[in-house]
Amino acid sequence: METSREPRWLTEEEQQTWLALASVLIRLPAALDRQLQRDAGLSHFEYQVIAGLSMSPGRTMRMSDLAAFSEGSLSRLSHVVSRLEKRGWVRRAPDPADGRYMLAGLTEEGWAKVVATAPGHVEAVRDLVFEPLTKAQIRQLRDIGRRITHAIDPEDDCLGP
Repeated sequence: METSREPRWLTEEEQQTWLALASVLIRLPAALDRQLQRDAGLSHFEYQVIAGLSMSPGRTMRMSDLAAFSEGSLSRLSHVVSRLEKRGWVRRAPDPADGRYMLAGLTEEGWAKVVATAPGHVEAVRDLVFEPLTKAQIRQLRDIGRRITHAIDPEDDCLGP
C-alpha cells in the first residue's frame, strides 16, 4: 500500500527565486531572438546552429551532435538546416567515416554570416547578462548554471567541471 506524501512546498524565498529564474528562462531567449531577427534575419536557434558549426573542427559536425549542441531535436534541426542550405550557409553530406551519419558543414557564405552576426549578438548577451552583474555574480551564475545542468543531466559535461 502506497502512502501519500505531503508535497515539499517551496519556501517564500525559494518561490521568489524560482519565479525570477523562470522569468529569465522565458524572457532572455525571446530578447536574444528579437535582436537576431532584427539585426541578422536569423532566429536564435538558427544562430546557435551556424555558431556551433563555426566553432567545430573543419566547421563541420554530425547532425546528431549538432542537435545535441543546439538543444534541439534531430527533426527540428533537419528543418532548420534545410532552410540554412537554401540560403547557402550550410551544406549536408554523408559522413565519410560512417555513412550512417550525415554531416552539416558551414559554407564560406555561412562563415561570413556568423562573422557579420556575432558582434551584435555578443553585445546583446553582454548588455542583457553580464553588464547587470558583478564579477563575483558572473562566477556564481556560471557555477549555478553548471550545477542545475548537472542535476538535469549528470552525463552532460559540455559546460566543464
